[in-house]
Amino acid sequence: MGIYITQGNFSEQAMKGMVENPEDRMVAVTGLMESIGAKIIQYYVTLGEYDFLVVWEADNLTDTVTLLMVIASTGGTSNLKTVQAMTTLEAKGAMERAKQISVGFQAAGASD
Repeated sequence: MGIYITQGNFSEQAMKGMVENPEDRMVAVTGLMESIGAKIIQYYVTLGEYDFLVVWEADNLTDTVTLLMVIASTGGTSNLKTVQAMTTLEAKGAMERAKQISVGFQAAGASD
């Protein structure tokens, strides 16, 4: 499974609704993710540029895009930004692989 981190903002209407009827959004988001086989790792409400940050896992890019389309289509969020993450152990594996295939590769404009 791939790990994803999504940040975003609530719309003015969504924020108004949550103030009038407080709710734990992790419950709704967990249900949506489980419906496609994804798993929520953690949901945070944040201060600053974004209103929330969600760390989650999904099997593939299609499921990831599908979830983001559903979330964006409701009008309750905006400014969604999603990045894929990897563990430090996975990054080490990528570094080892890069070392193996980098032999003989030169930067653009480099000469022998």
